[in-house]
Amino acid sequence: MTVLEEPDSTPRDAQINSQAIPVLTQETLAAQNADIDAVSGATFTSQGYIGSLQSALDAAK
Repeated sequence: MTVLEEPDSTPRDAQINSQAIPVLTQETLAAQNADIDAVSGATFTSQGYIGSLQSALDAAK
């Protein structure tokens, strides 16, 4: 699974993403759907990830 785009405009974005994206990806692969928990401290990243994931799954139907 590859994340195509993530916020990277600030060093803080990069720091959050380096921790949150692997956790979100792991949870997605384990759940096999978009019904996963947000990562604490990465609310906006989590919401964007989950929303994009659900959109991709919907488009694949």
